[in-house]
Amino acid sequence: MTNMANNRHNLHNKKPQVSSAVVIAGSVLAVVVAVLIIVVVWRLCSVKKRRRSSSYEQIVSQHRKHSKVEIGNLPDGITAMKQIPFMVPQHSCTTPPVGRHTRSEDENYSSEPSSPSSKRPSVEIPGAYALGSIDPSLYRISDEDDEYEIPPDHLGRVWFAVEYERETEKLLVTLIKAKNLPNRTFGAVNGCDPFVRIYLMPDERRYLQSKFKKKTCSPKFEESYVFQVSNRNIGDRVLKLTVYDVDRQKKHHVIGHALYPLKDHDCESNERLVIWRDLEREVLETTSELRGELMVSLSYNNHLERLTVGVYEGRSFETEGSAPIDSYVKVQLMVQNKTIKTKRTEVIKKNANPVFNESFTFKLSIPSLDTANVTITAMQPQTGYKDKVIGKVTIGSFMFARGKELQHWNDMVSNQRDQVMNWHTLVS
Repeated sequence: MTNMANNRHNLHNKKPQVSSAVVIAGSVLAVVVAVLIIVVVWRLCSVKKRRRSSSYEQIVSQHRKHSKVEIGNLPDGITAMKQIPFMVPQHSCTTPPVGRHTRSEDENYSSEPSSPSSKRPSVEIPGAYALGSIDPSLYRISDEDDEYEIPPDHLGRVWFAVEYERETEKLLVTLIKAKNLPNRTFGAVNGCDPFVRIYLMPDERRYLQSKFKKKTCSPKFEESYVFQVSNRNIGDRVLKLTVYDVDRQKKHHVIGHALYPLKDHDCESNERLVIWRDLEREVLETTSELRGELMVSLSYNNHLERLTVGVYEGRSFETEGSAPIDSYVKVQLMVQNKTIKTKRTEVIKKNANPVFNESFTFKLSIPSLDTANVTITAMQPQTGYKDKVIGKVTIGSFMFARGKELQHWNDMVSNQRDQVMNWHTLVS
């Protein structure tokens, strides 16, 4: 009995030792299995890579093998060609260094830091804007126009095209080129850096400007611009082109001017007309003929913001033969080239020196004084036909008037509530 009890006690003490051994053996076996799995996966990946590379090399070698042609096996009459090995193109993507970029030659012209094109004037003309480049083939000029006899003291010649669209009331001006501009330095070759400003007179304070051309006396511009002009006012405007030269000190020097009165243009046909003009040092703003005189008064009340225009009498109105004509006067207030209101006098019968003695009031704010003008037009009524213009005068700010007309407006602004009266010459 004692021996049996001892055996049971020994078996009970051996059970924990057997369990610990089993756990340790299982852990070791799990680690070995994990290592084997990792090794198998790695071997499979390596085999796939080798197969891909070997298949690519096999394709390349087969292509090389088929591309080899033995000279002895060539048919008669065929010359052996030099073997060209098969090459796999390598695509490279190069990124330019930061802060550096290439420019074309034209970009260098337009981005000249000292040129007028690098600091283009703000286009504030209502309805006016630059269109940019044009198709040169539409405005080709024959070589005969390029070659002409240069007179003494010649300042150059400029070519441009004019087209008026009556439906949209747009004036399209295309600056084509200039030729034989004077050199800045005597004896220099292409010593001129020109650009052109385009005005629509009588507004001389605002303009559209061409690109800057460097070192050329015969620049080609090929640029297009648009002005918004109503059908009623197109005949009263004058297109003015002024050519400038920029010296090494970045100063602008006027080379010459060219004028084109739009009353000479056929605005009814919507036809594009290519024109050339020789540059002149000094030009008159208008080539209109005198059509008589008119006495006008102006006064402005700043508290009421009211402009009063008085039309008193006229003299030396043109006559048809020896007979005097009927006439009346139309007064038109405009702000920034936009008609605000139009009023007219009574018709005076058969009198070359009519007396009207009428005044008209218009609402005009103080800030608008610098952008306003009054156009006074003497008219001859015609039965069954459009009334004929005898003559007109524009009195206004510096944007629209010059000389006596500008002075009359400035006197009105300086002497508010006072009536300022003057005689003005009518022009066609």
